[in-house]
Amino acid sequence: MIKRNIEAKLIEVSKKFPVVALLGPRQTGKTTTSRCVFNSHNYVSLENLDQREFAISDPKGFLKTNHNGHGMIIDEIQYAPDLLSYIQTQVDESQKPGEFILTGSQNFLIHEKISQTLAGRIFVATLLPFSIDELKSSKLFSNDINKSIFFGFYPRIIAQNINPVDWYPNYIRTYIERDIRLIKNITDLHLFQKFIKLCAGRIGQLLNFSSLANDCGISINTVKSWISVLEQSYIIFLLYPHFNNFSKRIIKMPKLYFFDTALACSLLELEKESQVMNHYLKGNLFESLIISDLLKQRYNKGLTSNLSFYRDRIGHEIDCIFHKGNELIPIEIKISQTFNTEYLTEIRYWQKIMKSTQKGLVVYGGEDNQIRQIANVLSWHEINSIVANF
Repeated sequence: MIKRNIEAKLIEVSKKFPVVALLGPRQTGKTTTSRCVFNSHNYVSLENLDQREFAISDPKGFLKTNHNGHGMIIDEIQYAPDLLSYIQTQVDESQKPGEFILTGSQNFLIHEKISQTLAGRIFVATLLPFSIDELKSSKLFSNDINKSIFFGFYPRIIAQNINPVDWYPNYIRTYIERDIRLIKNITDLHLFQKFIKLCAGRIGQLLNFSSLANDCGISINTVKSWISVLEQSYIIFLLYPHFNNFSKRIIKMPKLYFFDTALACSLLELEKESQVMNHYLKGNLFESLIISDLLKQRYNKGLTSNLSFYRDRIGHEIDCIFHKGNELIPIEIKISQTFNTEYLTEIRYWQKIMKSTQKGLVVYGGEDNQIRQIANVLSWHEINSIVANF
């Protein structure tokens, strides 16, 4: 088993909260991680139809039968969200930390229930596919940019060396055919699949709802609804602009990214890693990889996103802004393996308008780190130092 960086946080919070929820996309190792960390707890999966029916029809009996004295791991809790009310009663009586470990791949189905029943009793953690740091620690990391983008970071791909062309289409098909029906009543699944592909074609770009609606032949409200579905099921995430204290010249649309670049590559119908090198979206894919890895580092520490971006209407842009308290650290992301001083131009502009002396960062596709006057230059496979140092 490849050790996950989130394990230490799970152990820590399980000593303070009676309920710990581990959420994230399917196939990211939530079950494996929770069973490894909480190996004394009894494990029950609601993927099992018999157990699901038991939990729904007789929640009290379900909890009593499956509780082994240490506690319970309940996998895929979204299948029985009403169970949370009974868990609340149980933990209020027992006052036992770490009694229930819940996993779920669809956080939209349980957050409303959490806010109503488990507020103050639960710690919610997010487990995404492997981070660069986790793969480096396990000596499974490839510093080939094209390979990393094309293969992605899902555990099964890495552990079993599966060809992404064989795995991701089935993953997407399963997601659409199984999960979407549970998430929302989308009648035209073929149209929804077209919508996801159109999203992949906009990776790293401003999310224009009108354009996406026109290209897919659906309403703007439907676009917003379907984007929410993709967000809540951890397929995509939106990066929002930083515009505090700025004028109306600032772009206020979010940018669209995928949590896993290989999933985007599959939707873009790339069949070989060599095709990444010449693809017109290769820079956007690399940007998505870097920003999603920064999120993984934050989530593995039990933290929320502290990232945004900057773009104004005359073309100035900072790819990513890392918020450290009141400090804003501008980060430029470039896939090129050779550093160019032009990469410092936007950081210099940012420092001018912000009247800031805070050094920026340039994350690039090369190997060597450099110290420059206005920004440090950081190799892409050393980005774990960003969250660690800030």
